[in-house]
Amino acid sequence: MINIDELKFDDRGVIPAIVQDAATKRVLTLAYMNRESLEITLKEGKTCFWSRSRQELWRKGETSGNYQHVKSIIADCDRDALTVMVDKDGPACHLGTDSCFEYPLAGEVDPGCGEEPGKDDFSVYSLYKMLEGRKAEMPEGSYTSYLFEKGLDKILKKVGEESTEVIIAGKAEDKAETVYEIADLTYHVLVLMVELGISVEEIRKELAGRHIIDHKVKQEKMTK
Repeated sequence: MINIDELKFDDRGVIPAIVQDAATKRVLTLAYMNRESLEITLKEGKTCFWSRSRQELWRKGETSGNYQHVKSIIADCDRDALTVMVDKDGPACHLGTDSCFEYPLAGEVDPGCGEEPGKDDFSVYSLYKMLEGRKAEMPEGSYTSYLFEKGLDKILKKVGEESTEVIIAGKAEDKAETVYEIADLTYHVLVLMVELGISVEEIRKELAGRHIIDHKVKQEKMTK
């Protein structure tokens, strides 16, 4: 992947490594590697960093299970910084978020910047994290708490009902209503995922690994 002898480590013997998701290209974290940790990364195919605070090697996922499987490593034009593309087994951040650069949920204040994110920061990931919080805290008066309290059968019933609503709205070719009902269905499916311990990342990986078009063509041929 890379010639270590061409790299320019700083006076502390480390080089910054920007870690990105190979599928989404999203920046996951900024870490540092020394020669030994980079050699281990290349040999084992999983990220290993150098902890500047603890002054020791840090194999990502060794304690959490959230390994990062290396797809490629490239250096910048000056050979003093790296980009590491990975397939990850779980959250990249020690706070449990998908990325160390993930915004907090809408309405929450990020103590790191002191600014409150707006609606543009909303994502399926942030909604999922909110639902996880609801299940953990079970605040009174929350519809989500109500669903988790009633359990799997109630959640499945709602998923079924919302699926039917999507079909009805779609059949009527009512775009606005269909968008509304798909949003309801998405919410309830995410509740189901949280209930069953299925992460958004697992769904992303499943979709990314499929040849959807080819598979669909094969299905159509089989039904003719």
